[in-house]
Amino acid sequence: MKLLVTVKRVIDYNVQIRVKADGSGVEKDNVKMSMNPPDENAVEEALRIKEAGKADEIIILTIGNDKAQETIRTALAMGADRGIHIKTENDLEPLAISKIISKVAEEEKPSIILMGKQAIDDDCNQTGQMTSALLNWPQATFASKIEIDGQNAIVTREIDEGLERIKVSIPFVASCDLRLNEPRYASLPNIMKAKKKPIDTKDASSLGINIEPRIEQIKVEEPPVRQKGIMVNDVVELVQKLKHEAKVI
Repeated sequence: MKLLVTVKRVIDYNVQIRVKADGSGVEKDNVKMSMNPPDENAVEEALRIKEAGKADEIIILTIGNDKAQETIRTALAMGADRGIHIKTENDLEPLAISKIISKVAEEEKPSIILMGKQAIDDDCNQTGQMTSALLNWPQATFASKIEIDGQNAIVTREIDEGLERIKVSIPFVASCDLRLNEPRYASLPNIMKAKKKPIDTKDASSLGINIEPRIEQIKVEEPPVRQKGIMVNDVVELVQKLKHEAKVI
């Protein structure tokens, strides 16, 4: 069984986001980048499935500029087998990303596609669902546990009412929740080995699919600065403030 895991290079979650002076986007120059955290869970889950003897190969897929290969190398250092880099200099929308993943899946024919439930840079939470629809495969979103059972999988999902267990047939698409597992750290020997593992690079324009954006981004602005709170002496003053200044009652 072959596993395809998608990863994304994003601004590290510890970095304070800054908007460009011209409002054209978020500042990425000279900013620490790392693998999208939920994607780390997807890589870890793929490794555990392989270690359990239920998968033969783990392929890492990323889409982006040349620096995106660093994210693939991180996953290869964790234990994945090889990588595929779809090169593009543009920021693609979730639909375009899903089209590319579907195209790669048609060529590689994986049994399971694993990805993070959402990327922390745009929080769209759309790629997994769109990929499932394009491939006409079952989907299991927000997976907090995945159990492979022959040609099926039992996936536990976190929902508002608690936990939901669903049964999906292979092949399927799963988006991984942060509570699915604890991603491992890459050891130094594995980091060295990862440098020799193959990465197949293709240009996005060579795939023969339309990835042109459908949404025009006009401007990016920082949220308004939160106003400093005030102290009141009693309930009467609180009610007056809420009524006349905040106008919430």
